[in-house]
Amino acid sequence: MPNPALNDGAFARETQAAQGAGAFTPGWGSPASELPPGIFDGQGTTTGPATGSPVGTSDTMSINGTATATGVLLALLCVAAWFGWQSVSVEIIGVRPNGDLVTNTSMPSWLWVAWLGGLGIAILTVFKPALARITGPLYAVAQGLAVGAISAIYEISFSGIVLQAVMLTVGVFAVMLVLFATGTIKVTEKLRMGIIASTFAVLAVYLVSWIISLFSSGVPFIHDAGTFGIIFSLVVVGIASANLLLDFDLAQRGVAMGAPKYMEWYAAFGLMVTLVWLYLEILRLLSKLRQN
Repeated sequence: MPNPALNDGAFARETQAAQGAGAFTPGWGSPASELPPGIFDGQGTTTGPATGSPVGTSDTMSINGTATATGVLLALLCVAAWFGWQSVSVEIIGVRPNGDLVTNTSMPSWLWVAWLGGLGIAILTVFKPALARITGPLYAVAQGLAVGAISAIYEISFSGIVLQAVMLTVGVFAVMLVLFATGTIKVTEKLRMGIIASTFAVLAVYLVSWIISLFSSGVPFIHDAGTFGIIFSLVVVGIASANLLLDFDLAQRGVAMGAPKYMEWYAAFGLMVTLVWLYLEILRLLSKLRQN
C-alpha cells in the first residue's frame, strides 16, 4: 500500500503545530495553490518564502538527521532479524532435483505476536508522529524478528537466496536514490498519483487473494512459480521500488517546510516500511525464479 507514514498531511500538521501557524492539512499531492509558503509544490520549486524556524536549524528536520535515524533503525532491524532467524526450527524431509532442500519449518508463536505488534506500532506512529523516536525503534525490532524468521525459512529452502535479496534491495535503494537526487526522475503530480494507484491495486489483489484463500486454495497464478506468477512479482517489485521515490520526495518536503526535529524519525520509520516491503517482494520473486 502507499506508505501511510510519508504524506504531506502528516508533515504539514506537525510543522504547523510546532510553528503555531494554523491547521493546514494537505493530503497526497496537494496542488501548489493549497500549499502554505515554503512547501515544495511537487515540481522541485517552492510556493514562497518559508515560515517558522529556518530549515537546517537544530530544531528542525534535516536530510542528514533523517539519514542517521534511518541507519539506526536499519541496524536495529538487522540485529532483531538475527534473533528471529535463530528462532526457526527446521526438519529436512527431502531434496529437490536441483539440490534445494525440502523441509518442515516452524516458528515460535511469539513471532506472530511481534509481527502484529509491529503493525500496531506502525498505526500508532502514523497517528502520533511525535512518538516516532520511541515507536520507530520498537517497530524496527518487531519487524526485524518477523523478517528474520521469514528469511530463515526461505534460506533453508533456497540456499543463498537471502544474500541475493539483501544485495538487490540495497542496489534498488541506491539506484532510486541516485535517480531522485540527480533529478533524473522528478516526482510530478502525475507520477505520484500513478504510483499510488498502482500500489492500491496491488493491495487490492493481495486482499482478494487472502479472502479467497479462506474458502479455497487461494489464487495460485499469483503465488506460483509459473510465468504469470513471476511477471506479477516483477510488477510488484517495480511498484515497491517506485514508492521509494515518494518516500524521498516527501522527506525532502518535510525538510523544506521546516518540520520539527522528531519528524526525522518519522520519515525514517516510513522509509523502513517501504524497504521491508521491497525486500520481502524481492525474496518472493527470487524464490519463484529458483523454482521455475
